[in-house]
Amino acid sequence: MVKIDRIEHIVTIPEGVTASISEDGVVTIAGPKGSLSREFISSRIDLLQDGNGLLVRTDLPRRKEKALAGTWNAHLNNMVRGVTEGFTYHLKAFYSHFPMTLAVQGETFVVNNYFGERVPRRSDILPGVDVKVSNKVEITVSGIDKENVGQTAANIERSTTVKNRDRRVFQDGIYRLSKE
Repeated sequence: MVKIDRIEHIVTIPEGVTASISEDGVVTIAGPKGSLSREFISSRIDLLQDGNGLLVRTDLPRRKEKALAGTWNAHLNNMVRGVTEGFTYHLKAFYSHFPMTLAVQGETFVVNNYFGERVPRRSDILPGVDVKVSNKVEITVSGIDKENVGQTAANIERSTTVKNRDRRVFQDGIYRLSKE
């Protein structure tokens, strides 16, 4: 079995985007859509500023360090993509008999009249995420932080789970159609 002596991942920073690493391991990436910060701390993995990009490096990696270096690389690439393009999820509400009404109230997404229920179902909207309802059934979740956007879309989708009924028959709910 061959032992790998060094793993290096290079994260390229495009024009108009700046990246800075503080002494305590916090990486801040700023771009045209905003700025994101995240903490990267490990005793075995180094994060270095390299000319026009960032370098994730580990020497004599074991399996866990190799995996963590790849995870850091993915997080940094997602941060760069978030501040340049952003992330968008498209969801749609489907119903057969009882028409649902969808609304955004402050930091909460509200679903009224789900299966004719009197009590509205609610889900949290995480900070930095913009949720819009159009055409009464189409929902757009967008923002620059991939984790917050994805978790908000999952919260909205999970708020309409069917309980004590056959999923094959009662297919009403909110489902993700696409993500960009």
